[in-house]
Amino acid sequence: MPNRPRISAFAIAWLAAVTAQSQELADLSLEELGDLEVTSVSGRAEPLSSAAASIYVITRDDIRRAGVTSLPEALRLAPNLLVARADAVQYAISARGFNSLIANKLLVLIDGRTVYTPLFSGVYWDMQDVVLEDVERIEVISGPGATLWGANAVNGVINITTRSAADTQGSLAVVGAGNREAGGTFRFGGRVGTGHFRAYAKATDLDNTERANGVDVPDAWTRAQLGMRADWPLAAGSLTLQGDAYAGQSAQRGAPPPTGFGRVEIAGANVLGRWTRNFDGGSDLQVQAYLDYTDREDFGLFSPEAAIFDIDVRHSIPLGKHELLWGGGYRDANDDVKNGLFFGFAPPQRDLHWANLFAQTAWNLTERLALTVGLKLEDNDYTGTESLPNVRIAWTASPTQFVWSGLSRAVRAPARLDRDVLLPPPTGFIIRGGPDFVSEVAEVIEVGYRADFERGLGISATAFHYDWDKLRSGQPPPAFIQNMIEGSVYGFEAWATWRTSDRWSVSAGLMSLEHDLGLKPGSTDPTGPSALGNDPEHQWMLRSTHAFGLHQQLDVMVRRVDELPQPSVPAYTAVDVNYSWHFKNDFALSIAAQNVFDGSHPESGAAPNRSEFPRGAYLKLRWSPF
Repeated sequence: MPNRPRISAFAIAWLAAVTAQSQELADLSLEELGDLEVTSVSGRAEPLSSAAASIYVITRDDIRRAGVTSLPEALRLAPNLLVARADAVQYAISARGFNSLIANKLLVLIDGRTVYTPLFSGVYWDMQDVVLEDVERIEVISGPGATLWGANAVNGVINITTRSAADTQGSLAVVGAGNREAGGTFRFGGRVGTGHFRAYAKATDLDNTERANGVDVPDAWTRAQLGMRADWPLAAGSLTLQGDAYAGQSAQRGAPPPTGFGRVEIAGANVLGRWTRNFDGGSDLQVQAYLDYTDREDFGLFSPEAAIFDIDVRHSIPLGKHELLWGGGYRDANDDVKNGLFFGFAPPQRDLHWANLFAQTAWNLTERLALTVGLKLEDNDYTGTESLPNVRIAWTASPTQFVWSGLSRAVRAPARLDRDVLLPPPTGFIIRGGPDFVSEVAEVIEVGYRADFERGLGISATAFHYDWDKLRSGQPPPAFIQNMIEGSVYGFEAWATWRTSDRWSVSAGLMSLEHDLGLKPGSTDPTGPSALGNDPEHQWMLRSTHAFGLHQQLDVMVRRVDELPQPSVPAYTAVDVNYSWHFKNDFALSIAAQNVFDGSHPESGAAPNRSEFPRGAYLKLRWSPF
């Protein structure tokens, strides 16, 4: 398919102007940015500057300034994440190693709704979308969060939070087009009784990618989504209702079945309710429940249909010098999988259940020393009850310096891919799920430092060590999936921001990662640890943000990713530039360019059939009359 700028037929040529309110985060001082509140670390709102974890916050202003067009591309802004694009819509995203298209040790939430699939404990990124203009912040924790969030929050947690309906009133429209994609969004917000609501519709159209030889990869994609959110203030709390529905399909990947792969088709819907209540004495209660339905048709792999119900209750109680957070939850996932050409599941249907109880308490031992201790007990159908403890200590060395350390146990519980998979169906004579597969276990120690110095300089640095046991392994065919890999993963991650003036800031990030993994005695796995993921030893980024007066801004980001070992992927350096111009109160225009100095490069997969990603350009117009 030739590259050409396009205006999508389904897009509406409107967009939100960036008013003075949209400039708020850009004008914050470094100290004010450090006091941004986060909730993913302790389960309660706390300043970022005193959160005892390796956490990076992507703000809505970061997303706007970067000019990104999708959620995975927005996640590239976090220096503590590994993000590798595989084709037009598929991404491998992880933290602290084991990155692959079926990465399974990173927990992702959108407004409190867990979006990983019970099929492989990972995320279908082509089924996750949000209106980026409505995102309030993305909290990216690298490191275990199992005590609060449960199994699979081993290497990190991504918590995507959208803005309240009260903050998104009036009309918003977006249209964008480039040489590889086009899209549009319309959103309207208003009042409903004593509360507020918003409703939106958006659509995206992506072109085929290409191989190194210039041949098209048939992975073009169209997707449409609509949704709503409503928020009501109550006498002593709040009520939120929200939901989304979506559908999409890929290009025809070959002749129609049964002679070819056909299209990948997706559809789904979700609805979530959250009620909070504040009590006298400072305690508060939150009850959240949601339903999530997904349907995926993929003749080549497999076609799952799943319905998930989840309910979670949390109660926070102040107790003198310490605070107790406790609660519990229940999750039911009912799925029905139609076997594909290469993969299948036996039995085809499963009804899986998870239940948990947790408690976490934080003590202020002195004015500068705080201790947090927590424990979650989580029960699943495969391995029974898992124990997930966490201990963290934090020392405020000075008003501008903060030191913390954590010791945790986290697990990646079995998924259907571990226990029930057949390759190929119906016999599975190459690979079969392991009936005795148990949880992968990590014992983790972290040490971190955070500081806000004078003259606008702030830094965060963390060293970590994972002691892994019972990692997934295989055997020569006919193979049962086993737990016969062990060893350690360790590294260092750091980032810094320097606000040189009111109009210019520079930020940098670095990650270094080492693996020392091997087969346990008695294993006959012919592949070994390389099957668990493909990670660079080092990656770094630099970003410059400059404002020209009140109406023009220029962002430049340079990303360097080392080579991947197996399969081999060359190292690459990408330079992305975004220019935005707020030329009227109601209108803004932005021009984004990707891979400016690089003809094309791959980011994952084996040659010669992998996709490569060339230079790109994207023009976007925003309009908002209110």
